[in-house]
Amino acid sequence: MSKHRFSILLTAGAVALALSTTGCSPQQEQATEETQAPQEQSQTAVKDPSQVAAATNPFFNAWGTPFGAPPFDEIKTEHFMPAFEQAMEKHLKEVDAIATSDSLPTFTNTVEQLELSGAELVRVARVFFNLTGTESNDEMQALQREISPLLSRHSNKIQMNPELFQRIKAVHATRNDSNLKAEQVRLVERLYNEAVRSGANLEGADRERFAEINERIATLTTTFGQNMLNDSTDFKLVLEASDLAGMSQSMIDAAAASAKAQDMEGKYLITLQRSSVEPFLQFSERRDLREKAFKGWAMRGDNDNEYDNKANVEEIVKLRSERAKLLGYKHHSDYVLSNTMASSPEAAMDLLMKVWTPAVAKAEQEREWILELMKEEGADHKFEAWDWRYYAEKVRKARFDLDQGEIAQYFELENMLKAKFHVAEQLFGLTFTERNDIPVYNPVVRVWEVKDASGTSIGLFFGDYYARSTKRSGAWMSAFRTQQKLAGDVKPLIINNMNLNQPAEGEATLMSYSDAVTLFHEFGHALHGLLSNVTYPTLAGTSVSRDWVEFPAQLYEHFIAEPEMLKQFARHYKTNEPMPDALIKRIKDASTFNQGFATIEYTASALVDMAYHKMTEVDSIDVRAFEDKILGDYGKPEEIIMRHRSTHFGHIFAGGYDSAYYA
Repeated sequence: MSKHRFSILLTAGAVALALSTTGCSPQQEQATEETQAPQEQSQTAVKDPSQVAAATNPFFNAWGTPFGAPPFDEIKTEHFMPAFEQAMEKHLKEVDAIATSDSLPTFTNTVEQLELSGAELVRVARVFFNLTGTESNDEMQALQREISPLLSRHSNKIQMNPELFQRIKAVHATRNDSNLKAEQVRLVERLYNEAVRSGANLEGADRERFAEINERIATLTTTFGQNMLNDSTDFKLVLEASDLAGMSQSMIDAAAASAKAQDMEGKYLITLQRSSVEPFLQFSERRDLREKAFKGWAMRGDNDNEYDNKANVEEIVKLRSERAKLLGYKHHSDYVLSNTMASSPEAAMDLLMKVWTPAVAKAEQEREWILELMKEEGADHKFEAWDWRYYAEKVRKARFDLDQGEIAQYFELENMLKAKFHVAEQLFGLTFTERNDIPVYNPVVRVWEVKDASGTSIGLFFGDYYARSTKRSGAWMSAFRTQQKLAGDVKPLIINNMNLNQPAEGEATLMSYSDAVTLFHEFGHALHGLLSNVTYPTLAGTSVSRDWVEFPAQLYEHFIAEPEMLKQFARHYKTNEPMPDALIKRIKDASTFNQGFATIEYTASALVDMAYHKMTEVDSIDVRAFEDKILGDYGKPEEIIMRHRSTHFGHIFAGGYDSAYYA
């Protein structure tokens, strides 16, 4: 369910321009002149360090890579701050030129120019924020903490520029009488609406306070995400050979590979990456170790240490509530959902309750099945949350003769990649050709050139599928560049991220059925970005309402379950034999098993999200007590916890799904 879309607070939806692979930009020409001049005067003259930095900073030059892809082999951490500073300065000058123009406001001289502004800033930001999610380290985190409030401040200057807003407002007022195309009318409405929702109509002290809140939230959400990553990375459940009972060979191999990667040769390591900890909770016979793993997983960001997120949750909720009221909304949920398909918190809650009530009933039935099995096995301990997955697997096997370990042998990553590409070819005529000449930021990242039915290249698709300590958890789609036509035929550079266990060298990457569904889901988001066909960057790809953005992905994920797909691509990783019909039938028969549990997990998170953001008066928040109170009132079974507890709920406190996780 974890999805992520890059976002940056900019008035204009400008994206990186498509840069020529030949010739050089004015910046390159200037850098060449500056660095050569001293040599003409004296071979021993000392060069100005700023000139040298400008000449070597790839963000100050055109990218001569295929498709103008980021030159990751040249980009270094120290390049980002100078690039951000220069890009922000240039962006403000571009916006000021638009805002102070003497000409009457028109779509062309105001809206289109805004769409073109900030291109350099977005180019830098897309690279930086994608890397902070995948290649994080102390230096990058410190830089992110410095940059995030700067970007918020930069955004506030633009969003609250009164002259600029008056021009946008004038174009908006005449949008239906200016012979604009439907796409142009939609763009004007988007920009005007976003400006109003970003405080453009506020004045005086309210205006200043709104800007302060935005800047503080930017800092808090950055800190929240970093704490979540660091607390997760700090947890290590190190196993000996005597601790492996119940684990499949592929799980053991993955745990051994994880240990080896962290210089623990001969040991086995369980981390808090979902692909590591969830199978352990499902199959390990060591209840004491399952408890340690479960509590480590559940308590991320809630360990009263330097990475604790409880205070961040409280302050973010308070500030969001205050900000919504400044704009005239009842609460943050009212503010967010007024701009979505749901249109109101009441509509979202109605949907959630239609799901929650039958899910609770289903989970109670599943609980009874588990208790019956525990009794049969003579278990004399209380049924706890760290027992559910373990006993549910036993019930699944007993009732449906279905073993997740057996299923995983038919879901090998290479075949699943072929499967998702096959569906895209059948539906959209797309073909995917792997490219080895595109720079990548990590050796495990792969790149494919995407062509349409006519053989025309439409963009690049990056795949980063393996977990590592520098990478945040979950699965998501993002972009290094989005599609547009305003600045030329700009082709998208789209990326999917997952966190599969990287196997030992030479071994196959086996996936659970759930992982395969996630692979297809995220590729649905990727296709949304790759198949974008708009003129204006603000409207490109997945830049749509939160409760619409999930639809293409949720639709695409169902294709992997089609019997013909399983027969063709679900092949045994050793024998290459197709999945037997009997196993396909058992998978189908068991398809709704344990769905009460799964639905309670994620719907509980959505309910708590809504509860936080429907608060009209926010004093102090005891995070643990708040969760217990809300979910206790809804009758949540005690053996099931939220899929994302508040202190590691990155979707709503670091990822843009606040009051929208229901989507």
